[in-house]
Amino acid sequence: MISKEIVKGIVVEHTRETAIFLVDVRVDGSNKISVEVDSQQGIAIEECVNLSRAVETGLNRDEEDFELEVSSPGLTQPLKVLEQYHKNCGRQVDVVMRDGQKINGLLQRADNEGITLEVSTKIKGTKKKEIQIVTLNFSEIKATKIAITF
Repeated sequence: MISKEIVKGIVVEHTRETAIFLVDVRVDGSNKISVEVDSQQGIAIEECVNLSRAVETGLNRDEEDFELEVSSPGLTQPLKVLEQYHKNCGRQVDVVMRDGQKINGLLQRADNEGITLEVSTKIKGTKKKEIQIVTLNFSEIKATKIAITF
């Protein structure tokens, strides 16, 4: 089986001098490799193609056959790495806490410890809203997704 760490190494080496960052690498038992990458400006198809070629070149099909998919993370996928949080500052997010609590707010900032949200709650009996700044540690967060609104 192809090592996830080897694939990560190839991706990191290929993207070192670019704005692209690695989000996730998955390798299943049948050697299906899924690589997710992103950047602050988003990812173009050409960038995925170039990265796919780099991974293919770094692996040896004569030793082990594999299937490879390189893409950007979907909009409905949870945020996985700090760079994704940075990219999405200023956007509404839905956070599910480990205790099951759900919080919707405007992502203000993110660091190695956690995130800060601006949460708007309706004041009972009025049409007014109260704004609170909430800081959440990553250890408390189960999943964070971009809130999709129309």
